[in-house]
Amino acid sequence: MNNWLYEGESITHIDDFPPNAYGFIYKITYNGKSYIGKKNLYSNRNVKLGKKELALLKEERKQQGKRGKTPTKKLITKESDWVKYYSSNPILKEAAKLYSNDMVREILHICYNKKELTYFETKYQFQYGVLENPNKFYNDNILGKFFTKDFGYLN
Repeated sequence: MNNWLYEGESITHIDDFPPNAYGFIYKITYNGKSYIGKKNLYSNRNVKLGKKELALLKEERKQQGKRGKTPTKKLITKESDWVKYYSSNPILKEAAKLYSNDMVREILHICYNKKELTYFETKYQFQYGVLENPNKFYNDNILGKFFTKDFGYLN
């Protein structure tokens, strides 16, 4: 597997990121074309509480004098699949199955919250001109609002 590179250093473990890092902006290059995107370092999901856990929570809330409905789910945070991630782009995802060693995965920017992650993703996509250079980039849209096909003179 091909490691992520950040400022010339190989990133292989979550501890290689600064404390409180939320995600990163990346550029993956394959066959002379690149893709710029974002990736969260962690994922959240709601998990239903088991019977024992629910009973303990009800008892705890009762002792604390809390009223109202007892939550039936809890939020679980776990490390995302960032180590093995090869973009959301279908062409790159498919190519990664056979040619991942031919891909260069670079971290362009580390972000510390969700808004920052979205902001810097769009900033880099506009800065690199991903929609204006379809021969250089796999990206075909930015934020689902701006599309390569909207640039009629490129077609």
